[in-house]
Amino acid sequence: MRHRILFVCLGNICRSPSAEAVLRYQAGQQGLSLEVGSAGTGNWHVGQAPDARAMSAAAGRGIDMQNLRARQVSVADFTRFTHIFAMDQSNLADLQAMRPEGGIMPALFLGPASNTPPGDVPDPYYGGAQGFEHMLDLIEAAAEGFLETLS
Repeated sequence: MRHRILFVCLGNICRSPSAEAVLRYQAGQQGLSLEVGSAGTGNWHVGQAPDARAMSAAAGRGIDMQNLRARQVSVADFTRFTHIFAMDQSNLADLQAMRPEGGIMPALFLGPASNTPPGDVPDPYYGGAQGFEHMLDLIEAAAEGFLETLS
């Protein structure tokens, strides 16, 4: 079975595209072939590149986000993807509210699915560079844990 993973945050310009890029990078390092995407619950940034601060923090770790563009999550995503991960409780509630009958059950990215302590990936949008670094630390650990669950 091919794993198809979707990460979801609010605007799809900070946390979820960072998670997409990190998981894709880590999977590639391990020679794994995964389909990875990201989306936002809101439509404010559709078509835009990730936040420059997120791209800069990721680039500092050797992770390229240049080709990513924001999109809004859709009902079709619940049957297209095998895993849908929300970046925080609010995103999870929004996903659960739109989930169609029979669609994949969304979960928080931090928690049992990724072998990390449960919780939210904090939104760094209104903060400084340190918030983006902390976000990436959490995402890298969770992505590593998630990949372990696939083997």
